[in-house]
Amino acid sequence: MYGRGGQQVSFGPPQTPDVIKYLLIANVGVYLLQNLFPIVTPLFAVRPELVWQGGFFWQPATYMWLHATGSITHIAFNMLALWMFGSNVAAAWGTKRFLRFYLMVGIGAGIIIAAWPGLLMLFGVATPAWFLPTLGASGAVFGVLLAYSLMWPDRTIMLLFPPIPMKAIYFIPFILIFELILGPPNVSHIGHLGGVFVGWILLRRMGIDGGLSFDKLRWRLRRWKMRRNLRAVRNEDERRHNDRTIH
Repeated sequence: MYGRGGQQVSFGPPQTPDVIKYLLIANVGVYLLQNLFPIVTPLFAVRPELVWQGGFFWQPATYMWLHATGSITHIAFNMLALWMFGSNVAAAWGTKRFLRFYLMVGIGAGIIIAAWPGLLMLFGVATPAWFLPTLGASGAVFGVLLAYSLMWPDRTIMLLFPPIPMKAIYFIPFILIFELILGPPNVSHIGHLGGVFVGWILLRRMGIDGGLSFDKLRWRLRRWKMRRNLRAVRNEDERRHNDRTIH
């Protein structure tokens, strides 16, 4: 739920582009396939041990179409986010550009999911993630959320839980912190961060950074320091003025 221009509040996008419909259908179709044929999940979810030692190199590209079976919560939240925020981005970009971005972010996050435990083990840090499967469209969806928040940073989003409004630019940091503190233990934080990281790189190449480039961040930091010093000077002048008035 979000307000366009930070004013009007509505639920969902004004229209759903075809590419979003196709992605929703594909994810739901694969989810039904998982429930009918349980072998699909361990075969196509990304499991670092199998990727690097078993030659299952397709898994970083296939995991993003799978979701946890036994409960519709996982797929429901991912598809809801894809529909609500992806529709706006897809409408602005067009089918090919959006689909290319979605797939590249999802696959990039999958590669990070597979590579991170191996990198830790190279430095002697054992991690259970080496043996555990990861699945879900969250990495790709987080890239879409990032694109939305950078393209329309001042739009107001009304969260469903907790029901509080916030600017779109703060949405992803809030979600990451919220799930880190209160999220279930089986959440793939690496997958989510991987989606944000790959999405940010791609968006930078597209010329969309929302003011988050290093140069702009340094400029904003300098501006913040200047405003802070100016407030300090004003406060000091006001204090001296008050002291003279009292005496």
